[in-house]
Amino acid sequence: MVLIDKIELPDFPLLLAPMEDVSDPPFRAVCKDNGADLMYTEFISSEGLIRDAIKSRQKLDIFDYERPIGIQIFGGDEDSLALAAKIVDVTNPDLLDINFGCPVKKVACKGAGAGVLKDIDLMVRLTTAVVKSTSLPVTVKTRLGWDDNTKNIEKVAERLQDCGIKALAIHGRTRCQMYKGEADWTLIGKIKNNPRIQIPIFGNGDIDSPQKALEYKNRYGVDGIMIGRAAIGYPWIFREIKHFLQTGTIMDGPTLEERIEVSKKHLRKSVEWKGPVVGINEMRRHYANYLKGLPNIKEFRNRLVTIKEMEGVEAVLDEVKQYYQGIEIERSPIELIDYHEKCPV
Repeated sequence: MVLIDKIELPDFPLLLAPMEDVSDPPFRAVCKDNGADLMYTEFISSEGLIRDAIKSRQKLDIFDYERPIGIQIFGGDEDSLALAAKIVDVTNPDLLDINFGCPVKKVACKGAGAGVLKDIDLMVRLTTAVVKSTSLPVTVKTRLGWDDNTKNIEKVAERLQDCGIKALAIHGRTRCQMYKGEADWTLIGKIKNNPRIQIPIFGNGDIDSPQKALEYKNRYGVDGIMIGRAAIGYPWIFREIKHFLQTGTIMDGPTLEERIEVSKKHLRKSVEWKGPVVGINEMRRHYANYLKGLPNIKEFRNRLVTIKEMEGVEAVLDEVKQYYQGIEIERSPIELIDYHEKCPV
């Protein structure tokens, strides 16, 4: 068992990473169905919460079936983050997470997200302000450093633990790397093996297969892993990793029927939560991955991204199920997209 304060998670939990414009309630619902042990909301601007911005407030929506669930906030001002923490407190999530890892220019270059990595004293002050302002367990998600010359995550981990955080998730890249190159988990492993570190350490970055999950578990000794891009359009990654860890065998991929049913559930929840126009439009980015591996799927996919009514989309999905019935789906490697390019902040 892994404990985040009093939150009980199974041995080697699988966490769904907070991803802007991706980790919304509809997406979280299908990931939870397929084995995600702990999930986070999209990150929420502390300034947006204070201004009562509609988009920021909507991101506070959480549901009991998602628990345990964390709300993630970001910002570069102590007072604003502290006030945002008090607002989050009222919504009663299981924990509150601070984003010190978002690399996009609009966030990092304004002194928030990964931008805080350039000022560790500020990071400590911001974290302390949040911890003191909430009764919730506070966790942090961050990166190795700003660039190759400032990989200070070992010192950062100790100082954040001293601030009172209850767990730390680390993406194995610097801010300057964005999502390019290979994630380096070496420092993550060093932090986990530091006898001074007593909180759970979760590794994040490039986990795209059950085999890699087991390899990194054994090599770096982390308490669990956080999965982001590999789950986009493929929530089955969670159950496949769990199956492999338990049995040592590769689980069959999702059937065509499962792909269609999950697509429909995701669509319905998207429309329910966002309304018919936004809900249908924002689902369009997911169909390519849900239907990946089906031969000559382009014509169906083109129709799916142009139809404007939910019933019409579901009808095309039913056509896909009927047309490809009995056809073996090619098992393709999971594509780790730079989701910020498709889902800008």
